[in-house]
This record gives sequence, C-alpha cells and structure tokens, in this order.
Amino acid sequence: MAPSKKVSRQNQILAALDRNPAMRVSKLAQTLDVSSETIRRDLNHLDESGRINRTYGGAVRGQVSEPHLAERLGQHIEARQAIARTAMELIADAETIFIGGGATTLHFARALRSTTRRLTVLTPAHRVAAELSENAHIQIMCLPGLFDGKEGLVTGPETLAAIQRFYTPLAFMGASGVDSGGVSEAMLGPSEVYRAMIKCSQTAYILADQSKFDCRSLKYITGWTEGIHLVTDVNPSADLLSKLETGGAKIHLSGEV
Repeated sequence: MAPSKKVSRQNQILAALDRNPAMRVSKLAQTLDVSSETIRRDLNHLDESGRINRTYGGAVRGQVSEPHLAERLGQHIEARQAIARTAMELIADAETIFIGGGATTLHFARALRSTTRRLTVLTPAHRVAAELSENAHIQIMCLPGLFDGKEGLVTGPETLAAIQRFYTPLAFMGASGVDSGGVSEAMLGPSEVYRAMIKCSQTAYILADQSKFDCRSLKYITGWTEGIHLVTDVNPSADLLSKLETGGAKIHLSGEV
C-alpha cells in the first residue's frame, strides 16, 4: 500500500531537515508547496512521536548518535577545511594545545602539518597523532585509555586522569550538535574527555560547520560561556547567536581571521 499524503509529506520534511537541520517553517512550506499551518501540524506530530525536536519557527532532527568517523570524513569537506585553516590562525603563540577527535579536528590536524613553529599537541585521537607525526616541529603526546577503533580515539578513566595532569592555553575539538543550550556530543566516552579538556584549558575552540547548528546530541559538554569560542563557516541563527553573546562566548567565521 502506498503511503498516505500526510506520511509522504512528513518523510519529505524529515529528509529536508537532514539536509538542512536549521530549516524554518516558511522554507519547508515553500519547498513542499503547502501552507505553513500544514507544516506546523506535521511538525507537531513528528515532535510528539519523538522524531524531531520543535524549535521556535522550525524544528531539528533528534540526534543521539552519528555516523562513524570514516563516513563523516566524506561530508562537508570544503567547509571543514576552511574552518581548519581559520583554527590554525587562532593558535597564535601558544606552545601547547589539546586536540580532540572527529572529522573536523582531523582536517585541522592536516592543516597543522604545514606549521613551521614548535608545538606540543596532547590528543586522545590516534589519527590526529598520525597526521601530525609527519611534521618534525610538532611533539605529540598520545593520551592513554580504552581505544575505540571506529572513532580512532581513547576514552575512559585513564584518559581523564591523564588530561587532569596538564593545563594548556588552548583546546580544539569538534561537536555532534550546537544549539542554544551549548555544545553537545553523541557519544558518552568522548563527551567526558572533551569536558575534561575544556576544564584543563584556558580557551576552547569548537570547530563545527553549519550542519551542526540547532542540533542537540546525547550530552552537553559545555554551555556558552567566556572562554568558549565557536569556529564555523556561516553565522548561526539569530537565537543561537544571541545565546553565544549573552553567555560571553565568541564566534569566528572561516576566512575572517
């Protein structure tokens, strides 16, 4: 039996939100050629069934997990490369930094291979360490812990204990979701590691492209406070931007540093 028009339309809404998590009601209505009231009724139904999270003026897909690293590396490549280049400039004269795991931080590590200055990097991500090992100017400390081969990084009590032994001026990490509540991570182990890195650094740079906007993942790793900087490719929505500014966080757009 063919799906009803309502079911088909709601599936189209979900697909549209997958492509653009910050799509507004008016844009959805225009895309699907229906009224805004119809879209609102569909969003309410999808929200009640737990398939999305309603926001003011739109909705976002619920997200508690994300594709493995190998799959994510093929997504949003140009945006992530631009973010990585901008993040490189933000290192300034720091001599020691934390780098987390994930696709965008791996692009950051690849950009960092070209540096000619001395730098010490502490990281739980083995692929980040492997990328940086090609540069003799960079000293790498691989953090200990339980290794997750799909994500290529370590987590657990040993990792947290090692991080707490150090303090760096800067930390660079990615995110599964970025919304008005803060920065969230889809996996429990990495979320604890990234929270520890933020606590043990003066300034934390969150490297996240626009596909992460208005997405909430399993666990928040930080709210929008002083010392938290978002490095991204486009300005977020007015609501999210207001939350950053109110909390004292800062934003850096790729190409503007």
